[in-house]
Amino acid sequence: MPSPATPDIQSGSHEAGNPPSLGLSMSHTIIIFGASGDLTSRKLVPALYNLCRAGTLPQGTRIVGFSRTPHSDAEWRASLRESTATYAGGEPLNEECWQRFADAIHYQPGDIDRPEDFATLARRLEALEAGEPTTRVYYLATAPQFYEPVVTALGVTGQADEATGPRRIVVEKPFGTDLQTARALNAHLHGVFREHQVFRIDHYLGKESVQNILALRFANTIFEPVWNRRYIDHVQITVAEEVMVGRRGGYYDTAGVLRDMFQNHLLQLLMVTAMEAPVRFNATAVRNEKVKVLEAIRPLGLGEVAAAGVRGQYEGYLKEPGVASGSQTATFGAIRLEVDNWRWQGVPFYLRSGKAMSCRTTQIVIEFRQPPLELFAGGRSSFHREANRLVIQIQPAEGIQLHFHTKVPGEGMRLRYTDLEFSYSKEFADRLPEAYEPLLLDVMQGDASLFARADEVEKSWEIIDPFIRAWASVDMPQIPHYQLGEWGPIESFEWMQAQGRNWFDQCPVLG
Repeated sequence: MPSPATPDIQSGSHEAGNPPSLGLSMSHTIIIFGASGDLTSRKLVPALYNLCRAGTLPQGTRIVGFSRTPHSDAEWRASLRESTATYAGGEPLNEECWQRFADAIHYQPGDIDRPEDFATLARRLEALEAGEPTTRVYYLATAPQFYEPVVTALGVTGQADEATGPRRIVVEKPFGTDLQTARALNAHLHGVFREHQVFRIDHYLGKESVQNILALRFANTIFEPVWNRRYIDHVQITVAEEVMVGRRGGYYDTAGVLRDMFQNHLLQLLMVTAMEAPVRFNATAVRNEKVKVLEAIRPLGLGEVAAAGVRGQYEGYLKEPGVASGSQTATFGAIRLEVDNWRWQGVPFYLRSGKAMSCRTTQIVIEFRQPPLELFAGGRSSFHREANRLVIQIQPAEGIQLHFHTKVPGEGMRLRYTDLEFSYSKEFADRLPEAYEPLLLDVMQGDASLFARADEVEKSWEIIDPFIRAWASVDMPQIPHYQLGEWGPIESFEWMQAQGRNWFDQCPVLG
């Protein structure tokens, strides 16, 4: 094995010693480990095909699948043609585009547990690349238990060496199951790859509406002056799913909602919402600001966690295949975090996610403070009008809606709650790229702005681990239940009301 690579994790800059970017002029080889899995057929290859169809996939890009299934090149291409036609956005395959794309697809059968198969893969890649400088992207589309064996084998066979071009590795979530395992995985990765070569992917950050939060905040002057504790009462971030656990019961019962959604998706959305403007838009500056948000989150001890969150389990979860009898695994969770810095001190961030809920929606709700004086209460001292809100809808329909009060025509000062909205589907006629499309392109370009850094992942686990330990404690009361199609257990609503607030429980505000 080559000597261990230096992680480059120091002084807040994790990209120290980066090689200069070679852009997209160099040829590219994308090697997918787990090539016969669902992620490859449903997401990765359709995304690469869409890039090819849009003319943005770099010329000379090769795709090499690696898996135990004994396919030939032609057999894998035929299989991918069928799945890509289904998952590439609903449009019929463009025959000319598909043929050009399919010619670049290759397959190398191999077993992750056989080091000699990686040596065979190395020879196949060298033959395909014919000695020309090439950027290689190793994509781990495997189960997490295979991450370390793949990394070790790539190191042993010298495939992380950058003498003939950049070598990058993409790691899917879950990135560890707690702080200890995340640190161990980072250490293993850094034994072979340097930090600038590692791309920890969260597909949420590839969504146009998530990236639009940065544009909303930092490309406009009208929002930044009110984006702080003086004007904002609290922030709600919700990721709700209609689906039940189903066939994923075996996995989900060991993970639960905190590991499945909070440590990655929800904290990523919090960081993008709360971060300061970077000094420039590059990977180091953006990720430095994101980590500062995590560092500012008030740490909670086990004794404080119980009051800072609510859990729940949908009725019928215990009957799902693979779920342990009497399981206390949470399928719903809500937690309160405080970002103790000058911008956000005193503004709670409420994070919420659950299965089998009323609808599928991901949204960020910025709820503003009430006016200092209620002028239009009509003499009613107890009158309480709904506060202004900015609703950023991430999915399923992407857009932004601003809720505010206007006067109803006629006599008297009667007000009505109304809205202004921006909808991607109405504003842009073209198909929105799927989340994996810009992220794969960023990996090829070497732009890590939308990927998690080692310290970011570990800090996220530091925040979520106390909740995991507390909710697993035998001292916790029996987990409350909620009916299918509801917004979580009644305890969640009571918890918010006790803090003088209410959940924004609306299915997608944009159609």
